[in-house]
Amino acid sequence: MENLRKECFGVLDNVFPIGKQGLREVSGKCLDCPDRVPCLREALDTEEGLEFRSEIIDRAPSGGFMDRLRRWSRKKDLSRRLEQRRGTRK
Repeated sequence: MENLRKECFGVLDNVFPIGKQGLREVSGKCLDCPDRVPCLREALDTEEGLEFRSEIIDRAPSGGFMDRLRRWSRKKDLSRRLEQRRGTRK
């Protein structure tokens, strides 16, 4: 039998919703799901997920030249991946 995915698989707002304190948290219904890890990874690899990851990098404090360089590199990687996503969707 084929491995059928649930409708919520990889949907950022379903599997990683914004909680009461304004932060994203894993949905309680996902904790018992056997597909939670690949599902969360898929959600973070969507356009919305890449933007979310970029926001996290923006919020993190930088502690020096090397840290700023790492942040720039991560942001550049996320930016390229986001451009690829948007380019393939058109």
